[in-house]
Amino acid sequence: MTDSRPETSALDRQRNAENVLRRLGFAKVTHPRRDPVVEPAFWVQESGVPRRTFPVFVSPGGPESVDAGIDRWVAGVRDARPSQRRAIFVVPTDESAEEAWRRFSRTAGRSVIDHEVSILVVPPPDRGDDVPHFHLRLAEPREILAISTGIVVGLFRRAAGSDGGMQVDFEELLTLLTTRFGIDVHRSLGVRSDEDALYILYQLAQRDSYAPGEAGANLHSLVLKPTGPAARLPWFAA
Repeated sequence: MTDSRPETSALDRQRNAENVLRRLGFAKVTHPRRDPVVEPAFWVQESGVPRRTFPVFVSPGGPESVDAGIDRWVAGVRDARPSQRRAIFVVPTDESAEEAWRRFSRTAGRSVIDHEVSILVVPPPDRGDDVPHFHLRLAEPREILAISTGIVVGLFRRAAGSDGGMQVDFEELLTLLTTRFGIDVHRSLGVRSDEDALYILYQLAQRDSYAPGEAGANLHSLVLKPTGPAARLPWFAA
């Protein structure tokens, strides 16, 4: 008699992942028309956004299988379209999520931000105290600053295009860093509040320039008007 428990276990893991994602606002969908670069366990669609589908990869075993799955996926999407660089990887513990993020960062290299990857922790049923959640990654302050500058430029352009009817909300910056780029901003910057995080980013933006002390050379300055003492300001001050 063959033992079917490993197969049942894999099926249970997939079913648990489907249920968790449904509660988080992702509905399971049929195979989209585009061909995946690596075949996932199933596909989900973000609630209210029909074209934002994500392949979901459920770990079949230990950390080695997670690493191998991430390596295959990163290699497969290296030359793919941006819409094909989305993925959700499901792992059982926070420890395995931390290692999965490290593996992804090492494999993707400096192109990490070109991907839209999430790591979802779905604990085994016998660990009832653990709540399923998306695990955020640690990032170097310089990487957070670079991404923040790009986000803020986009926020200012959006505000400028609204004829003054829209203001720039820096809380939205922190939200995007978390939801779009999967970064644990507080833990990465060693702070406990959004206010402290924004203050640290402001200090980094002032310091990080090609020519220290020369505002015009600061990489993270915004050009507000052609000339004058306030022609350029660090984006936080602006």
